[in-house]
Amino acid sequence: MKEGTKVNLDDHDTGWAQNEELKEAGEEAVKEAAIKILEENRQSLATAQELLYASGAYSVLIILQGLDAAGKDGTIRHVMSGVNPQGCRVQGFKVPTSEELGHNFLWRYSKALPLKGEIGIFNRSYYEDVLVVRVHPELLVSQGLVTGKVTDKFWEDRYKDINAFERHLSRNKTLILKFFLHTSKDEQKRRLLERLENEDKYWKFSSADLKERAFWGDYTKAYENMLSNTSTKWAPWYVIPADHKWAARAIVADVITTGIQNLKLQYPKVTKEKMDEIVKAREELKLDD
Repeated sequence: MKEGTKVNLDDHDTGWAQNEELKEAGEEAVKEAAIKILEENRQSLATAQELLYASGAYSVLIILQGLDAAGKDGTIRHVMSGVNPQGCRVQGFKVPTSEELGHNFLWRYSKALPLKGEIGIFNRSYYEDVLVVRVHPELLVSQGLVTGKVTDKFWEDRYKDINAFERHLSRNKTLILKFFLHTSKDEQKRRLLERLENEDKYWKFSSADLKERAFWGDYTKAYENMLSNTSTKWAPWYVIPADHKWAARAIVADVITTGIQNLKLQYPKVTKEKMDEIVKAREELKLDD
């Protein structure tokens, strides 16, 4: 999404048929192609991750945002299933502790950033600090961050802080890929009902999901403001149609794979001394009975 774009989520279809060409192809054909693309990208991503790890030149930060039941966990599981877990870490964030609240709102996220050569995945992120607390500003009051009404300037300053933070990361060779999994209200209802009707998914249900669903309109507005104000050249947002999980996963996998490949990474160059060692070791092994 281009920097400065004014986002209206009603203009973004949540389904698989994003254009006339896809509609003409039909859902089954598109789904089959998407599954094939996902598998190809899983293999390419495994290769790209190995190169990322070997070169140690860049880190990759993947941010996944979405309303409850948007499919964040499943996207991580399916897209990243082929990568080496040694070079990939998933980080979730719970309600901030008293220690975390004693620092600026970006502090706890800074500690979880990926190292050079690593892929770090934030399942929700610092963007919750312009989403949940915007829908529930009383949280800011209880945290002692504001008194009285929260002004528009407060949110504008937070957007600026986030943009500056991500610009700093980008300058220091962190590739930032941000995905908003965009689902419809009807699809969220279907998925929440599935959790309530399937015994194997009872563990996923939280009464908080229904409470937050009542704020659907407020969250939509908060997401629109967030997307409009924090999509930049160095860290653009990708609005992913997520009513069909197979479509969302294929798109996310393609963006991640392409993003890492575009870094034009190379394996470390071997010195002459190291090459001499390799040649010697190879010859010794060939002669080993």
